[in-house]
Amino acid sequence: MIIVTGAAGFIGSCLISKLNEENFNFIIAVDDFSKIEKSHNLDGKKIQERVERESFFEWLDQNYYDVEFIFHIGARTDTTEFDYAVFDELNVRYSQQIWQKCIDYQIPLVYASSAATYGLGELGYDDNELLIPKLKPLNPYGESKNDFDNWALQQEKKPFFWAGLKFFNVYGPNEYHKGRMASVIFHAYHQIKDTKQMRLFKSHHPDFKDGEQMRDFVYVKDVVEVCSFLMHHRRNSGIYNLGSGKARTFVDLATNTFEAMGLEPQINFVDTPADIRDKYQYFTQANMNKLRSIGYTKPFHTLEEGVKDYVQNYLMVDKYY
Repeated sequence: MIIVTGAAGFIGSCLISKLNEENFNFIIAVDDFSKIEKSHNLDGKKIQERVERESFFEWLDQNYYDVEFIFHIGARTDTTEFDYAVFDELNVRYSQQIWQKCIDYQIPLVYASSAATYGLGELGYDDNELLIPKLKPLNPYGESKNDFDNWALQQEKKPFFWAGLKFFNVYGPNEYHKGRMASVIFHAYHQIKDTKQMRLFKSHHPDFKDGEQMRDFVYVKDVVEVCSFLMHHRRNSGIYNLGSGKARTFVDLATNTFEAMGLEPQINFVDTPADIRDKYQYFTQANMNKLRSIGYTKPFHTLEEGVKDYVQNYLMVDKYY
């Protein structure tokens, strides 16, 4: 059996689809299943059992002998939430319990970290573990992810294989439920569909023109490919970046969304809200050399390829992956 936490969420549900494609059908889906808006993400997927997040550890104590692997994808991911206690409970202590169970029961583990740990990128975007204690995240979400990364690295006892993945700007199908936390591409599609225009933030940085702020956008299908690779690889434990490795501008993103919809680009610029200007990232780009160095060779979708697939094969036809 393979356990996926956050199973009904965006990345977790896409990971289950990938596992099903590889004929892994004995999946234990762990989540808070009271959130009805996420339920369609699991429609049609082959799942052995659904386990509520709060009763997962009791379930694991009774069934650990059948568990082959744990993907801990579940987390509170709202970057606008500033209640530290929520993140401490769900992103730190819950993860620590999973870590300990993986040691006790000899279960390999892949867990979700985040590029939010890099803050404004003062130290760059290299997944050098020596830099992790020095990082300065910009919000409680990023801090909670960095707190757990630091804690994991400091532990004398570790699962026999483990990997933390610093997800960059992930986009793709099954994020319909995420509201304001959905990807920029999701919001671009709906804004263009409704208004035939796209509004982007102006630049308030002298080194960047309007709309030329850059992010590392990574397609969710690439994310789950890497997860699958690590499940089979089970060597070279550590913390890894997971982005495309290629920063692209918001103008590129908007233009590709228009093109995928068969429309001429109409882009307008608005001021970045004053309350987030001092925490606004103008550039992120994952250094992917570390993952490549352990044998991951598959190419990542270009922004053009990913946006076209997402828009035409999912958003325009209201389809799930």
